[in-house]
Amino acid sequence: MRAVVQKAFGGPEVLEAVETDRPSPLGAEVLIRVHASGVNPVDTAVRSGALPLLGEPPFGVGWDVSGVVEEVGPGARFRPGDEVFGMPFFPRAATGYAEYVAAPSRQVARKPAGLDHVQAAALPLAGLTAWQGLVDAAGVEAGQRVLIHRAAGGVGHLAVQIAKARGAHVIALASEPKHAFVRSLGADEVLDYRTTDYTEAVHEVDVVFDSSSEGTRALEVLRPGGTLVSIMEHWNQDLAARIEAAGRRFAGVSVEPDYASLEAIAALVDSGRLRPHVAGTFPLEEAAKAHELVGSGRVQGKVVLTIA
Repeated sequence: MRAVVQKAFGGPEVLEAVETDRPSPLGAEVLIRVHASGVNPVDTAVRSGALPLLGEPPFGVGWDVSGVVEEVGPGARFRPGDEVFGMPFFPRAATGYAEYVAAPSRQVARKPAGLDHVQAAALPLAGLTAWQGLVDAAGVEAGQRVLIHRAAGGVGHLAVQIAKARGAHVIALASEPKHAFVRSLGADEVLDYRTTDYTEAVHEVDVVFDSSSEGTRALEVLRPGGTLVSIMEHWNQDLAARIEAAGRRFAGVSVEPDYASLEAIAALVDSGRLRPHVAGTFPLEEAAKAHELVGSGRVQGKVVLTIA
């Protein structure tokens, strides 16, 4: 099979499409014939060595996949022909940029019926991050005020929709050129973080969903008892202590595979309340170009690799 690997840390040019052995499913695993694979900022950080999750190269790249079950191991919960999507093994290697991926069957879910594979591949890592932060960690409820950083990005644009689906009043931060896009997602208020100090414009927020390493500023907008959800500083014990000492709650979120959450996300999609935005696609062999685009920080929504 074809797969993208890297033999050294570095820029996008270190990504190589190579021929390698096709994996075989073990007990309770499925072999997925991958049709599309999502590209995330964490992928670029791992590739460069800035986030050495996988140790030293060589290793395969990517986690988000959508495809069709080709084979099943004993005890797997799917059958050949089932369409599935997921984020297997994160934060360990999954080699998601590949024609085939073997994964535990409880780390994937049925693909939303209303999405094609490209759209579905845009969902797992970003959608799970938003869901596990807003629903599992913060317990967002109807009527609450939720502030979302980077609301036009891969995680942010899904977080806006998930919070709205929960009945929240959503305040979104995004650059002015992206305001129309963010409003189309359902945001109630949109602020340009480059020209407006949101800590002066926003007050009495129940939940801050922070994907920008600005956790300390949450104290200026969170109401007493409110929750800071941090996906970039989930490891920061000093920040957690400051938030807790000020009478607020800190929830550090490091995304993990979870088929139940994937099923909940798929249900939102099929009910018309959630839709991923795909900003661009590239063939598997052009993974380096996809990384260049994602690394620019200017993407609205997600970038996806297509695998014929």
